[in-house]
Amino acid sequence: MNTADQNFIETGFTLPPAPKPLGVYKPCLIDGKYLYVSGHGTVQDDGSLIIGRIGETMTAEEGKLAARQVGLAILSTIKTHLGSLDKIKRVIKVLGMVNCTHDFEKHPFIINGCSELFAKVWGDDNGVGVRSAVGMGSLPGNIPVEIEALFELF
Repeated sequence: MNTADQNFIETGFTLPPAPKPLGVYKPCLIDGKYLYVSGHGTVQDDGSLIIGRIGETMTAEEGKLAARQVGLAILSTIKTHLGSLDKIKRVIKVLGMVNCTHDFEKHPFIINGCSELFAKVWGDDNGVGVRSAVGMGSLPGNIPVEIEALFELF
């Protein structure tokens, strides 16, 4: 059985640089056996952000890919601060926020981009937790997706 780090390598994806806080907060915080990860945006490999509003300048499929990119940024923060994805026992909760037009209704589809990535890394049992996917009138810097997460540590 593969470890989370091995599973990530098998995805063929690369991790962007771990984002630095743009305000007064920590990227992640350990409390006992839990890792809380602050809201992350669409950081790409070159450090730039994916920008746009779903239903206006981006399609739902582009939004789903943006959510996967947010998941990669979260993984990067975990690796940077913990050294390994193998220190995560399971995903507890994901909160996905979607910058979209008022009539957009496929928020869960968008956040699946991140959830499917986590399932590939930690498996269907440990990589899928509880989740909320909600629409927002705007997000910082006009990013299409922001996601925060809670993980249980080994």
